[in-house]
Amino acid sequence: MLIESRPGLKVTGEAGNRTDALNIASREQPDVIVLDPNLGNDDGLSLLPELLGVAKDAHIIVLTGEPDAEKRDQTMELGAKGVVLKEDGARELLNAIEKVYRTGDYWLEPGAVKRLFSKNTLRAVKQQINPELAKIATLTEREREVVALVGEGLKNKQIAGRLFIHHTTVSHHLTSIFDKLGVADRLELLIYAYRHGLAKPPL
Repeated sequence: MLIESRPGLKVTGEAGNRTDALNIASREQPDVIVLDPNLGNDDGLSLLPELLGVAKDAHIIVLTGEPDAEKRDQTMELGAKGVVLKEDGARELLNAIEKVYRTGDYWLEPGAVKRLFSKNTLRAVKQQINPELAKIATLTEREREVVALVGEGLKNKQIAGRLFIHHTTVSHHLTSIFDKLGVADRLELLIYAYRHGLAKPPL
């Protein structure tokens, strides 16, 4: 009701879980997605890059009550266009929606620019020292979970059961992981994961 009270804005769908969110985003192709990372049993942060995968032109604004600035900054690193604190109220959210849609600019809270710049500068230095970090940085949180479970020796269906996703989704994740890390198969992925700390070698 608040969003549609602003001329020019229309809600095309609402979702309370990962599956519905991805289905609606894929079907409706919204201009802006307002995401609350607190999705009950689902992790809203890991959902963020998946939403961008199915709605490539969408701008994502994270609406959160998270007190930890580091975690709020993480949403920007995962592809969000802005973060709005719940305590800032409806006007702030509406202004953020309009700005990111009309201009494509980021909507940042005070202090976020300095924090993000400092972290990205440090990350760039580390990646120059170890180029493999650049590859690892492209993995989504979900893909890191899949790598860790491969490291435990789980097969695709077992991984799917552990993460509550379909086994074909696991296959898609693995294809993406192989491509990002430059490995050819599960054995190479295991060696890579153990070497770079993405999975714990068996005792």
